[in-house]
Amino acid sequence: MESIQAIKQRFEIIGNDTQLNRAIEKAIQVAPTDISVLVTGESGVGKEAIPKIIHSLSHRKHAKYIAVNCGAIPEGTIDSELFGHEKGAFTGATTTRKGYFEVADGGTIFLDEVGELPLTTQVRLLRVLENGEFLKVGSSQPQKTNVRIVAATNVHMFEAIQKNRFREDLYYRLSTVEINLPPLRERLDDIHLLFRKFASDFSQKYKMPTIRLSEEAVQLLQKYRWAGNIRQLRNVAEQISVLESERNISATTLHSYLPNGGNKNLPAVVNKEKKEGDFSNEREILYKVLFDMKGDLNDLKKLTLELMKNNDSEKVQEENEHLIQKIYGDDDDEDFEEAESAASEILHLPNPNREREEIISTTAPLDDKYHFAEEIEEEETLSLQDKEIELIKKSLERNRGKRKAAAAELGISERTLYRKIKQFDL
Repeated sequence: MESIQAIKQRFEIIGNDTQLNRAIEKAIQVAPTDISVLVTGESGVGKEAIPKIIHSLSHRKHAKYIAVNCGAIPEGTIDSELFGHEKGAFTGATTTRKGYFEVADGGTIFLDEVGELPLTTQVRLLRVLENGEFLKVGSSQPQKTNVRIVAATNVHMFEAIQKNRFREDLYYRLSTVEINLPPLRERLDDIHLLFRKFASDFSQKYKMPTIRLSEEAVQLLQKYRWAGNIRQLRNVAEQISVLESERNISATTLHSYLPNGGNKNLPAVVNKEKKEGDFSNEREILYKVLFDMKGDLNDLKKLTLELMKNNDSEKVQEENEHLIQKIYGDDDDEDFEEAESAASEILHLPNPNREREEIISTTAPLDDKYHFAEEIEEEETLSLQDKEIELIKKSLERNRGKRKAAAAELGISERTLYRKIKQFDL
């Protein structure tokens, strides 16, 4: 069995952190077996090195090793990529195709970003892990495969399971042995070592002197959080190597290349579950309000058509008021009138500020059965309006200006009477 130091040299792994050494040790121990392994850790910590170590130290090392980025394959084609398809299985399937599990038979498959797999694909993968069988897309004939699966993810698996994004039974199948790689911010002594390695590589690549950090710059390097981990550190080293003419890098210079001004950017304690739940509740409330409003507006349209069919414009107006009040609330009269006018404009409902012939021409297209409305003449409309004004005046006079009593006598609501008074300037 190779030593940890030998494995580091072989796979160019830099660092002496205890957690890193423990992860490599577990990979060495599990490699000779066929146990499924799940590699966890943040994005950019170098998870892809572990499956290579496992494959190279296993009895499958002379067979194929295939790395698959599950997050980069579209959901509609991932089953075909992994398990293959038969000719004619879907549009564009002009030939039979082998999938990765068939090609890698006897070898190792590395499923990177396994947490991004669709649920339907997770069911197929579970079957492979349980009995080594899979079905090609478009085929009913099971096929056998003998592959070793090593998976990796930066997703918090238990959260994904709680949210029904990942199958619990598949998680336990994949994570017979779980290897966790620490984030770069927990490997303080390794940060400068990695930076020096990257600086040396880039000096050879671009044929220029190697950059060096001052003591203050090294301290700043170690204090920074490195959200992108090793990948981010490498990018910073490359930028400085290419852009800086001065090869001795001060803390001030390094500070300008670090996002957020080189702050520690320590993580805040946030209850993600609560935050997402609050957003979900707000969204549900908004949907409910919109659906309720849609129902009210549909009722308003339906009632208008039914009453227009009976040619009862006064009842149309009263029912419109009732429904508009339900939608907009019981505000004062001026607000109510504005809401009613707005609703009339949107829904093409009868509006007392329009003449009757305009109402008919606007609402008639709602149903071709109501063409009879076009036969009403303008003279008759004006006569009805005059009679309506006369009736309101007489009723107000009899009731000594008391609107409530006058409205009761006329058989209309006090709100309707108020609007009529305002409309006709009585």
